[in-house]
Amino acid sequence: MAPSPTAERMDVPVVDAHAHVWPRWPYQPPVPDDATRGSVEHLLFEMDQNGVGRTLIVAAGIDRNPDNNEYVAAAVRAHPDRLVHAADVDCRWTPDYHRPGAADRLRAAVSRYGVRVVTHYLAKENDGWLVADEGRAFFRTAASLGLVLSVAAPPPWHEDLRVVARENPALPIVVHHLANVNSWPGGVDEGLRLVLPGRDLPNLFVKVSGWYYGSDEPWEYPHAARLGVARAFHDEWGPHRLVWASDHPVHRRALTYRQTLEIVRRNCTFIDPADLPGVLGGNLAALLPARSSVA
Repeated sequence: MAPSPTAERMDVPVVDAHAHVWPRWPYQPPVPDDATRGSVEHLLFEMDQNGVGRTLIVAAGIDRNPDNNEYVAAAVRAHPDRLVHAADVDCRWTPDYHRPGAADRLRAAVSRYGVRVVTHYLAKENDGWLVADEGRAFFRTAASLGLVLSVAAPPPWHEDLRVVARENPALPIVVHHLANVNSWPGGVDEGLRLVLPGRDLPNLFVKVSGWYYGSDEPWEYPHAARLGVARAFHDEWGPHRLVWASDHPVHRRALTYRQTLEIVRRNCTFIDPADLPGVLGGNLAALLPARSSVA
C-alpha cells in the first residue's frame, strides 16, 4: 500500500544518507557552471525545497578535488545542524589506498576533522584487504572510536565485508547505492547473490539510491525495473536497515532531487507506511551524532 498524500505532508524528519559537495565539478563532460554545480549552497537549496532536515556529506577527493575533506569540513562548520561530514579516508583514488598505516591515518582524520563518520571507497576488484591484518586493524580502530562507516563496496567485496561486520558488531556499516548491484557486470541476479546474505548482521545497512546506475536509459522514471533490487534488500535485511539517499549532485544526470525521494516514497510500495519514516530518515538519524562537532 502506497503512503497517502496526507502521510507525505507529515512533519517527519527526513535525512539524506548520501550527498557530495565540491568546489570544482569532477566529472566529464565539463559543465558551464563548474564552480557552483556541486556547491554546498546548491545542496542546501535542494534540502530546503524538499523538506530534508540533515544530510550526510560523503567526502570524495576525486579529480580536481583532493582538498574535498577541507571543503566539506568548512561547510559543516557553517551549518552544523544541517550537515554531517563523512571524511574520505584512504579511498581508492588516494595514494594511501590500502597501504600500511591505515589505522593511524584513520585516527589522524578523526582528530583533524572532528568526525564520527568516515567513508572508504573500494576498487572494483577485491584485493583481500578487508580481512588482512591492515584492514582488520582499520575496522577495529573505527569501532573503538565509535564511528560509522560509509562504504562503497561492489559485490565481490561483500563476503569479506560480512566478516568485518561480524568481527565488529558495534560498528555500523552503511553500504552505498544498493551495493552497486544495478551496475554489476555479472547481472542483477548474480549481484544480489553476492551481497544479500547478511540477515544476521544488524550493523549492516544499505543506501536506497543509485537507481539509474548501469541503465541503458538513465532518464527513465521511476526506474520500475530497478525496484526489485530495493525490494530484495527490504525482504532480506528488513526495512530498519534501509536508508534513503539522493546521491546529490550526481543524480542530476538522470533525476531531480525530488524524484530521488519520490521513488522511495511513492514507488517502493513494498515498504509499509509505518516503516517509511525510518527509511527516509529515522534509521540513519539513529546512527548519526545529534549535532556535528566543529573542528
